[in-house]
Amino acid sequence: MTSQQQPPQDGPSAGVSGSADGPSLARRLSTTDAVVVGLSAMVGAGVYSVFGPATAAAGSLVLVALGVAAVVAVCNALSSTRLAARYPRSGGTYVYGREVLGPWWGFVAGWGFVVGKTASCAAMALTVATYALPGPAGVVTATQRAVAVAAVVGLTLATMRGITRTARLARVLLVVTLTALVLFVVVSASTSTSQYRSASTAATNLTTVTDAGWPGVLQAAGLLFFAFAGYARVATLGEEVRRPERLAAAVSVALGVVVVLYLAVGVTVLRGLGVEAVAATTTPVAAAADATGIPWLPTAVRAGAVAAGLGALLALLAGVGRTTLAMAREHDLPHRLAAVDPVHRVPARAQAAVAGVACLLVLVGDLRGVIGFSSFGVLVYYAVANLSALRLGGTGPGAGANRAGAVVAVVGLTGCVVLVATLPATAVVAGLCVFALGVAGRWVRLLSAG
Repeated sequence: MTSQQQPPQDGPSAGVSGSADGPSLARRLSTTDAVVVGLSAMVGAGVYSVFGPATAAAGSLVLVALGVAAVVAVCNALSSTRLAARYPRSGGTYVYGREVLGPWWGFVAGWGFVVGKTASCAAMALTVATYALPGPAGVVTATQRAVAVAAVVGLTLATMRGITRTARLARVLLVVTLTALVLFVVVSASTSTSQYRSASTAATNLTTVTDAGWPGVLQAAGLLFFAFAGYARVATLGEEVRRPERLAAAVSVALGVVVVLYLAVGVTVLRGLGVEAVAATTTPVAAAADATGIPWLPTAVRAGAVAAGLGALLALLAGVGRTTLAMAREHDLPHRLAAVDPVHRVPARAQAAVAGVACLLVLVGDLRGVIGFSSFGVLVYYAVANLSALRLGGTGPGAGANRAGAVVAVVGLTGCVVLVATLPATAVVAGLCVFALGVAGRWVRLLSAG
């Protein structure tokens, strides 16, 4: 058979536009909507859940790790937006990898994104549950897992009502989140360090955290990268943004806001609790708010955390569903998942499948484990994005294959590889096994088709 008869085997991803699979996605989002989706994903993904495990890895050098993660994220964002301007279709690096490097590279990127970000969905749902229903430290109760499952199911139903409704809900949740975080930072700045420390020491069984040097910093940076990766959701919405040439601006604005916000929150929790207390809790922002002794602040922070987690989960479900759609169109995932709802113009089957797997992870996983696994998958995804940007040539929109673009791509690619290698061993082993399973499945399918 020819390659035209077997699109999964080779050739560009011509089917991504959706013309061969029924209704396509609709361009209904403004640039502001894209910024909101990216902010919702990043703010919820990091501020409330990742400082604890990152501090446990890096100790007092956790802010250095935050800087390393930010540099890698900026390089990845610049490479991704160059590619998004050239290929403004749903699927993100799955599409870019296929177009620039070939189908296998696209599959590796898409598989990494789908499995990594499905794990992120579970992490965000668990974050919502642990902040909404505080429980024993380090333990996820059955009730919390039930709440997390309900959050996944409820927001999946919301995303199936259309992308504009998704963006409106994300905007509301983002306003609540940012208001709570600004209140936390401003009010905490007026609390004395001695007042903070006496409250946090009395409430926490502390263990000594020692600085692990650069290995610890890099491992923490890999975990913190999980928090920055929300800008990928902007690129995956390329087929639904009215002006895809402005995706670079949307990503830059979202990422800039988040870097400043993370730094402010990180300084605040470390100042208030100290390294040991931050490393010992899964809810560091809430713990720091409790330690101020201001009665209403913990309630405001928990409300903001729930809104942030829901906003991130909403954006994640939308983004993963669209990459799943793109892969299904190319037969890299079951083709039934390529269906687009003719009324709401959303990939309803793909989103339902993602929600089902996320619910399973919620029932069996823990927060630190799913964060590490998510970081593995997403760092592989961005490694392919940087490699694609390095190979990008020509004079079309977003090409600009100049020296500066090549340097950015090399730095981003190197950063992704180094951070993957320094993640916790359990995350690396689990990630390699899942990638091997995906590659083997595609290989078997191609052999049977041939």
